[in-house]
Amino acid sequence: MEWLKRHKVKRVGIEASGGYEQAAVAELRRQRFVVIVFQPIQVRAYATFHLQRAKNDKMDAALIAACTAAVKKIHPAPDPRLQPFAVHLTMIDQIKEDIAKLKNRLESCPDERVQKFWKEQIALLAKHRRAEFKALVAAIRKHRDLAARLDLIYSVGGSGLPTAVAILIRMPEIGQITREQAAALTGLAPYDDDSGKHVGARRIDGGRQRLRQALYTAALPASFRWNPQLMALYSRLIAAGKGHKRALVACARKLIVIINAVVARGTPWVAEPPRTASVSVT
Repeated sequence: MEWLKRHKVKRVGIEASGGYEQAAVAELRRQRFVVIVFQPIQVRAYATFHLQRAKNDKMDAALIAACTAAVKKIHPAPDPRLQPFAVHLTMIDQIKEDIAKLKNRLESCPDERVQKFWKEQIALLAKHRRAEFKALVAAIRKHRDLAARLDLIYSVGGSGLPTAVAILIRMPEIGQITREQAAALTGLAPYDDDSGKHVGARRIDGGRQRLRQALYTAALPASFRWNPQLMALYSRLIAAGKGHKRALVACARKLIVIINAVVARGTPWVAEPPRTASVSVT
């Protein structure tokens, strides 16, 4: 910090390293530095563009500095209150993943004693997961603005409380971006793959993995029961010959677009009433 201030550095670039950079990033921002966190693929792409193949620590530092200087648009730093919530939510997700692994072991285990052990572990983890999620929601609701945003997200049909919490924490930009940006950040935007006369299949790519998983999981019940708009979209896509998974991806994308609009508008979601045919009597 002293060196940066002495040399009047105002912008700092850091390559993400699986979370090890978070403490440094938080302290730099607390000291009012502008911090840009790069994904490793961004830095290597910049090196490839400049035909730089050699790699060592000194060269990487110079490369990251060049990337930092080249950035034209600097996004505002995320709400620092969300970082501990993100850590807590990841732990809850990991407990869910552990439960799934234990269920797989249970299915393939013929021994009754071992089965009993796995069942006890699954029940214990499920209890912990419920308690931790309840504690996370309570912590969020201590902040009036975050609680209001959570309620707006939760108001949308098909966005259950776990999905709403995931969106609030993992997508702090919600309500402040375009529908296209919302789809891209969640990894649900279809990208072209065309060249000349070749028209390739559109595919989703990138985005925030855990957030995409939460939305895709929510899309199934939303498209079959809870959200009339998504139910109509799913039926229309299936009738047009689209596969089940592709239709669900489209519904997940539509769900985040609706939520983004609701948060931007600042009023709870209201389901569109069913259309009724007008009959003229003569």
